[in-house]
Amino acid sequence: MVDTTLYTAFLLAAFALCITPGPDMMFIVAMGGRGGPTAGVMAAFGVACAMLVHAVAAALGLSALFTTLPTLYHLLRWAGAAYLLYLAVKAFRDRSVPGEDDAAPRAAGMRRAFWQGAITNLLNPKVILFNVAFLPQFVDPSLGHVPGQLLVLGGTLVVMGFLWDGFVGLLSGRLATLLRRSARVNRWLNIVSGTVFTGLAVRLVVASPK
Repeated sequence: MVDTTLYTAFLLAAFALCITPGPDMMFIVAMGGRGGPTAGVMAAFGVACAMLVHAVAAALGLSALFTTLPTLYHLLRWAGAAYLLYLAVKAFRDRSVPGEDDAAPRAAGMRRAFWQGAITNLLNPKVILFNVAFLPQFVDPSLGHVPGQLLVLGGTLVVMGFLWDGFVGLLSGRLATLLRRSARVNRWLNIVSGTVFTGLAVRLVVASPK
């Protein structure tokens, strides 16, 4: 279904993109820093699921709406920034020390990390425009099944991204778990996480759609 030469070039480009620090990776590191390794991995999984939604939308041609409807782009951008600021306020106000003894709070934290990762990525119109611009470069129309080719490429990017981001979330979470034995360090990590969320919100607001 895909051209092997183009697919090889895509794998190299996708790998370079995955290991390059970006907003999603910064968000996952911050989530791992706040909630530990499980939260970091679940945030990465949430981001991956959102990326899969973007890939399907690109294959169906829905993502192209954002290039023709600037108002839709800006609405999503401001919604994403508002959500990140909401997470920042929660981090700044958090005075709790995460525990590992109660399974119920741990399960709730996993679900929360997943949905926060998914929502943050879904509300980032930059990701939508990226899929519109990046994926078609590796499609060969002469082979037919263009939506299928886009799905293969998008699915590959999702898997590669999750493997790398999951590792990053796990690593940052384990480091944070060691540091959180101190209440003072725990508070400092929450402040750092809140600062990251704030910075991502500002970046989303001031970034150009191009």
